[in-house]
Amino acid sequence: MSNKTVLFDKHVEYKGKIVDFAGWQMPVNYGSQIDEHHQVRKDAGMFDVSHMVIVDLTADEKSADIKGLLQFLLANDVAKLTESGKALYSCMLNEQGGVIDDLIVYYMTDEWYRVVVNAGTREKDLAWINKHAAAFNVTVNERDELAMIAVQGPNARAKALTVLPLDVVEAAAPLKRFYGAACGDWFVGRTGYTGEDGFEIMLPDSKAAGLWDKLAGAGIKPCGLGARDTLRLEAGMNLYGSDMTEATSPLISGLGWTIAWMPEDRNFIGRSVIEKEKAAGVKQKIVGLILEERGVLRGHQKVIIDHDGAQLEGEITSGTFSPSLQKSIALARVPVEIGETCHVEIRGKLLKAGVVKPVFVRDGQAV
Repeated sequence: MSNKTVLFDKHVEYKGKIVDFAGWQMPVNYGSQIDEHHQVRKDAGMFDVSHMVIVDLTADEKSADIKGLLQFLLANDVAKLTESGKALYSCMLNEQGGVIDDLIVYYMTDEWYRVVVNAGTREKDLAWINKHAAAFNVTVNERDELAMIAVQGPNARAKALTVLPLDVVEAAAPLKRFYGAACGDWFVGRTGYTGEDGFEIMLPDSKAAGLWDKLAGAGIKPCGLGARDTLRLEAGMNLYGSDMTEATSPLISGLGWTIAWMPEDRNFIGRSVIEKEKAAGVKQKIVGLILEERGVLRGHQKVIIDHDGAQLEGEITSGTFSPSLQKSIALARVPVEIGETCHVEIRGKLLKAGVVKPVFVRDGQAV
């Protein structure tokens, strides 16, 4: 049986079309996915992301070492986090260098870090973190009593600040991008998954429905998973399970920039494997594709590359029609030899596509 977030009744009330997503009953749209997409690009929209998993790592003993635990668990290095509230994006790898999950970690104090992981990977993530936390005397606390609402778009922050509690406003208003602030049981991060500015607001379940109505009243329209996917793909943001998996390393998933190789003596899980992969020369990479003919790019379609008289193959990992560009776009894992164009096999036909950097739209503008 699928789970329901605390906002499920609100989705029904606002006439959301409910679908199953990673074991959760979630709205795919509230009428028009295209309208919701443009709402976020041009103004402000909100998403229920309460199905995502909020985990607090705390030091309840003097011997606890949260920083050491996260330096071991993550490919990126939390030693970069020296200001309270600063956030870091990272992959968490297995011993083979594959991606267990991608996540955001906030440094609050030496005794408290907050981690937000994906809903579909909840059980394996918590098991993995707990497995290693004991050696560092770190307490792992899943905050399943908290809801999470993302408000995104050029006007999202300004509109949200008109309805948030005054003490939360004081904490949230001065936030720089990729920082978070706590205010009692509330937590606001200036983060998101759309390529637009905004907040991700974590708050007690009991306050979520009331905030949803207030945000709607402030002109922040409810948006579903459909628009969230087209927005994140336009922004070139990876989706776990599609653009990266336990079988793929960050190096071939467009996430090499998230790996902190220095200091050389930091031993994180999977390091030795991806070091060898890097030294041998990476054979694949993630690129952006823009279809130059009529058709729609979808995941798992074959990408054909002509190189020195030979045909090489890759695969689309995520594809969709871009409402902002009015063209079909995709992320694809392809041989590094790819040039400026390629072909995609769609229904038995080879259609031409341009190869671009894997970011299509950012802050409302075509890149």
